[in-house]
Amino acid sequence: MYEKNGEKYFIVDAHVHLWDGRESNQRNIHGKQFIDCFYDYHRNLSPEEQVWDYDTYCYYGADRLMQDLFVDGPADHAIFQATILKDFYVNGFAQVDDSLKLAQDNPDKLTYNHAYDPRDGEDGLVQLRRDAETMDLKGVKLYTAEWHGDSRGYKLDDPWSRRYLEECLKLGIKNIHVHKGPTIRPLDRDAFDVADVDKVATDYLDLNFIIEHVGLPRLEDFCWIATQESNVYGGLAVAIPFIHTRPRYFAQIIGELLYWIGEDKILFSSDYALWTPQWLVERFVDFQIPEDMTEYAPITIEQKKKILGLNAAALYPHISVPEELRIPTDAADPGADVAAGTQDTPAAEAATA
Repeated sequence: MYEKNGEKYFIVDAHVHLWDGRESNQRNIHGKQFIDCFYDYHRNLSPEEQVWDYDTYCYYGADRLMQDLFVDGPADHAIFQATILKDFYVNGFAQVDDSLKLAQDNPDKLTYNHAYDPRDGEDGLVQLRRDAETMDLKGVKLYTAEWHGDSRGYKLDDPWSRRYLEECLKLGIKNIHVHKGPTIRPLDRDAFDVADVDKVATDYLDLNFIIEHVGLPRLEDFCWIATQESNVYGGLAVAIPFIHTRPRYFAQIIGELLYWIGEDKILFSSDYALWTPQWLVERFVDFQIPEDMTEYAPITIEQKKKILGLNAAALYPHISVPEELRIPTDAADPGADVAAGTQDTPAAEAATA
């Protein structure tokens, strides 16, 4: 729990990693390009005192993660979003076994979301069923720009992708986290386009599509989709570090998100270890829309509490929120939990009128 000026915040970091980007795990030059690009994001968007040395960044391990998230950091719960990249890394970029064990050993603190690739066909479906059972999956992380042999990406509405989404429904995996954000070298920018989100969100209403990085640099496209589709959410990973280097740009991002999709559909994410959560949470709690940006309303404490943790907890009901940290959805029902995605925003009402 994070506390500031007498206000208490339940923090869910909805996007964290435990990775191995060391040279010994790189399958080819693309593995080095990928971790180097990650490090450039980390170095260029972090406060100077928060920048890690390169070797530590490539491989920091489970103990460091627990320290940064829960001991030195503010997180009450965190969700692993596995990124495999098997064409770039010998044993995969994500440390799957270590991440899963951490989550199993600390179920009150960690949730593990695995990954799949629909280009694996029938064999991949068999593996997904096995993973859902052995890993107790409540969500998955999809990387539509990941390379797979001669393929350099896929669309969420491809026939095989639809097969996998239908399997997720059968298996009770409701939360589909999809990387739709800035290009990471050597991946292709167009493979992160958000247009395919619109199609599957319409067709699979019982799934929640959490769009990581809110589609940047396609924020406007994402907002128009997410305001129409009640089951589309935005993850702030990569967007929120601009609170340090480009605060007015971040004000525009969060202002647009609050206007279009509303306070119940935005999730805090540090993208650890791209960034550590402590300074991000501190900056966000203190952040306010500049007074001269009058097209955006001020951000309220209640909105910040939802974004920093309560919205993610609503999507993952196994995450237990202490009673005193919940927000009632109705003044007549003070015991009610915060509900994500149930309130229409002015923009949504206008768009659907």
